[in-house]
Amino acid sequence: MEKEWREVEEQVERLMSGQGSEVTGCDLCPEQCKPATLKKTVTYIVCAVIFNEKVKEEAGFDCEPITLLLIQEQGPQWIRFNFLAKITGGSLKTLLEADQESLQAGWWDRKAVLPLRGRDIIRIIDCGLKYCQGPWHPVTLPLDLSCRHVVQKLVLVFTNAADKIWLLLIKAPGLHLPSAAAVKTHAVTWAANMVVQEALPTAYYDHDVNTLGVFSLQHSGRQQGRTDGVCFNTLVALVPDRVQRNQDGEKVASTGVLQPPPVENPRYLWHEVHKQTLREKLLEKIRNTSILPLHSMY
Repeated sequence: MEKEWREVEEQVERLMSGQGSEVTGCDLCPEQCKPATLKKTVTYIVCAVIFNEKVKEEAGFDCEPITLLLIQEQGPQWIRFNFLAKITGGSLKTLLEADQESLQAGWWDRKAVLPLRGRDIIRIIDCGLKYCQGPWHPVTLPLDLSCRHVVQKLVLVFTNAADKIWLLLIKAPGLHLPSAAAVKTHAVTWAANMVVQEALPTAYYDHDVNTLGVFSLQHSGRQQGRTDGVCFNTLVALVPDRVQRNQDGEKVASTGVLQPPPVENPRYLWHEVHKQTLREKLLEKIRNTSILPLHSMY
């Protein structure tokens, strides 16, 4: 058992350093979850923010991604990957070159009125500016590893006031981090909720399941319909509700929680992290959210 603990902790350290992990299956894959197939069950949108010397943004050039800035999702059927990028070639797109992808491109000085179909792009530009002024997460780019579904692999943690930290794991086959496939009726991050509901059905309603961000993500796409999926290696925190209630539903004073809620499903267990360096790294990520954000737009 000691060897398995060590292997799991080593896997967590690899994910935290931006590496990936082969997806050989999915621990929770509801019947309504279909394999990812582009233009049928999933849609991926790629957005690039590029700045010149005067801090202006544009689109339409050939570019090279520098890092992901933000991932936005409305379930597996709509996921937008927002990159910070740099120009490598091409020319500014004119109205005469309009196609089904876009009408034209132009520079924006961040002062003039900007005619847009949607204002959400402003948030992405601001995110790019913020990152350029002071990166708050490591450079993160997709890893070339295949996946059949849209999957959330969970580094799901519980912490207490004494800075102890536990990982929720699945026992068989062999101790491992849980993974769950996204369903089209919910946000991609709902997969974490499904895991907690299965492992801790009673405690689920007294806790928040917070997907804090993405350590790394994996996608290949070489075989349409077979490798169109994405695996998000995520950090998820299980946090007790601040408002505690008794059996009559009345508010009561909250007391410090020393232990994670008991596992009710024999498929799962909690593992306390004893390796000091790993515990410190996880606590830093949790407290400072120094990790690639994954935002649900539901």
